[in-house]
Parts: sequence; structure tokens; C-alpha cells
Amino acid sequence: MSALPRIPALASRAATASALTAATLAASVLVPGLAADAQAATAGEQALKVAAAKQGSPYQWGAAGPNRFDCSGLTQYSFKRVGKTLPRTAQSQYNSTRHISGGSRQTGDLVFFHSGSNVYHVGIYAGNNKIWHAPKPGTTVRLEKIWTNSVWYGRVR
Repeated sequence: MSALPRIPALASRAATASALTAATLAASVLVPGLAADAQAATAGEQALKVAAAKQGSPYQWGAAGPNRFDCSGLTQYSFKRVGKTLPRTAQSQYNSTRHISGGSRQTGDLVFFHSGSNVYHVGIYAGNNKIWHAPKPGTTVRLEKIWTNSVWYGRVR
């Protein structure tokens, strides 16, 4: 007797799931590329979204999240959330990426600020010559224009 009331509940759940599936398929037809774009996002693009979601989080030297960050802590945290491993410091992150030219940069690539051969800062390229980064003590995670030409680019493998 107790199995009978469960059948309508299961049927109702199945109908809801079917309706959601149909709505998703309809949306992908109405908005071309919706499903493909969601699947095609690179790890860098996904990490960029993670970093952007941390906007306003305070800078703290040596912090790697989830609520406070330094520059390399933000990049390490953002990529870790999408399944990629990065070392802890900006210099080590530069050493572990595939180096690319500025002309080849894409959203989600890392931007390394350097003085001579020493990397001192890192952010995630957001397009339009801007990065998401944790700038310095007394500031918060933010989107900012790249302020110098002394940068190198790296793509997380």
C-alpha cells in the first residue's frame, strides 16, 4: 500500500525533469551557441570568473583565499577551483606556465609584471588590456587596466 503514493511523486519528479531538459534544449536553440559556449570555456576563462567573483576581497600578503588574497594567492585559488594546479608565488607561476606573446594573449591567461628578469606581480587577463588582481596592502581584489609595458604572458597548462 505504501508504494502507491510514491508512484505519483516519482511521476511528478520525472515530468519536472523532462520539462527542465526541454527548457534547456529550447534555450540552446533560441540562443545560438549557449550550450557550446558553456562547454568550450577554457580553464583560464573559468578561473577568470572565479577571480571576478572575489571582487572586493581584501589584500593580505601571503593569503590564498577564500576571503583574503595576495596577487599569486588569487591566481592560485582561481585556477585550483577549476582543477588546475599552480605554484604559490608569482615567479614560480611564471616558471610553470607556457609563455606566450602579448599578441597571442587570451582572456584567462596570466599577466606577469616584471622588473628585469624578476616577476613581482601577477593577475588574470580579462580582455581590453585589463586584469583581475589583488594589487597591494590596503586595497581589494579588482579589475584594473594594465599600467605598464613591462609584462609577460603565460598560459596555464
